[in-house]
Amino acid sequence: MRKITDGLVFKFALIMTFFAFITLSLTGFITYVSQARVYKKQSCEEIQSLGYYLKELILAQGEDFINYQHCYFDYYKDANIPYDFSDTKDADEQWLQVFSEEHPGKIFGKDISFEELSERARMAWFIKKHEYWLLTFESARKAFNIPYTYYLVPKEGIFNIVYMIDGERTSKEADGKNYLYLGDEYYNDPIIYRVEWDTWLTGEEQYEFQIWNNAWGHTYAYYVPLIINGQKMGIIGTEVEVASVNKKILGTTNLQIIIMGIVLSVCVILTMLYIKFHYIRQIIFLDESISEYAEKKDSTIAAKIEWKIRGKSEIAQLAYKVSAMIHEMENYMKNLFSTQQELDSAKKHAQEMDALTVRDALTGIRNKTAYDKEISLLNEKIASGFEEFGFALVDLNNLKLINDTYGHEQGNSAIKKLCGIICRVFCHSPVFRIGGDDFVVILLNNDLKNIKTLETNFYDSLIQFDTKLEPWENVSAALGWAVFDKSKDFSSTDVFKKAEKRMYERKNEMKAIRNSR
Repeated sequence: MRKITDGLVFKFALIMTFFAFITLSLTGFITYVSQARVYKKQSCEEIQSLGYYLKELILAQGEDFINYQHCYFDYYKDANIPYDFSDTKDADEQWLQVFSEEHPGKIFGKDISFEELSERARMAWFIKKHEYWLLTFESARKAFNIPYTYYLVPKEGIFNIVYMIDGERTSKEADGKNYLYLGDEYYNDPIIYRVEWDTWLTGEEQYEFQIWNNAWGHTYAYYVPLIINGQKMGIIGTEVEVASVNKKILGTTNLQIIIMGIVLSVCVILTMLYIKFHYIRQIIFLDESISEYAEKKDSTIAAKIEWKIRGKSEIAQLAYKVSAMIHEMENYMKNLFSTQQELDSAKKHAQEMDALTVRDALTGIRNKTAYDKEISLLNEKIASGFEEFGFALVDLNNLKLINDTYGHEQGNSAIKKLCGIICRVFCHSPVFRIGGDDFVVILLNNDLKNIKTLETNFYDSLIQFDTKLEPWENVSAALGWAVFDKSKDFSSTDVFKKAEKRMYERKNEMKAIRNSR
């Protein structure tokens, strides 16, 4: 009597178990490597996007930011900024009070320039600006869920770095109170911090990441140079934790291994049952079945072999080869058809995933990625003589106030409500969400021709100061538009800047109206 270990079932079980182990090991390794690339790329793209976003915010202020940076190095030692401030209300009021005392009835920026301010007024203006930019960097960090954002000013000759805007607050004590510690400065070895210094010295992005592994954590850092009016000002740094990236990778890998393990276990068990049931056959029936198949070419004979053959595993081995040969020939065409279906399904899935990359998750309209692609095509058309287009920029008012007061869910409701209004008004033009509360409409066709009417319709569509509605339902927004002028504009950027300028002017007008109430 044969031992269990001598049978083919036992041997096949060993082979299938080994195969399952090798498959799971290779699957885990390949999944980890591929997911590592994907998640690292996604995380790095996120911090790149955040760096670009902060850069655009700064560039929008231009000379104003230059004055702020100069004031920083003039006053940071003497400035006492509360450590735990959460808004700029007190600083704004202090600035307005100082300015009103020194220049009653005057308007800053119109009647009185920055250069005409006294030292006292400049200090108040600097504190207001620093609180604004620190809150901006902190809000951006929280919105993108990354650990660090900061603005650095390098001292090229001595390779020192000043953390002018540090997303991680540091305190100092004076007169028994906690104030912000400013002017944090470190020596950064140009060899160790090569990417950081190459970004500054060349004035260009390096498209690679500085890997940090120190007391502040293990992170990937990306740097964006800030150049205003041809003058190098500093570099914007954003970081993402390596641990958070690896956590996502390991989670995906483990999930796939578990699923594959379950599938393979089921397959191994079913295969063993199949072998045990079908491989015991009598040699005579197998011989007759082979002759019958050779004569009739009837594939159902394989089913008879699998059903009737009984015996030791040596006989079953031959029976398996014969039935497998018949099954393989029968299933060959089925597999071809199944493979084609799988290819079609994979292609459809790839198309669906590609569509998701250009859709904004919150509003469903096209996102910044889609906008950048559209602008590239638009610039090509402009070079070929295309002239009939314009931009309308829309910015939601008081989003930060809504988020801070009522929560981000209500802030998202306000964004979606504004998006619906924009899409209804500009129904003949593509609409994009390019930032948290920033929308861009590429004006085309009837929307371009009727922009003044549509602007009126837009403001008429906004519901403001209705006491029956919640604050986040009283949507308020500023719109600015501009049309391409071939005598003045050379690219889409020129038109965009004009629209952006008008939008900010309108936003300031609306703010002034609100403040006067």
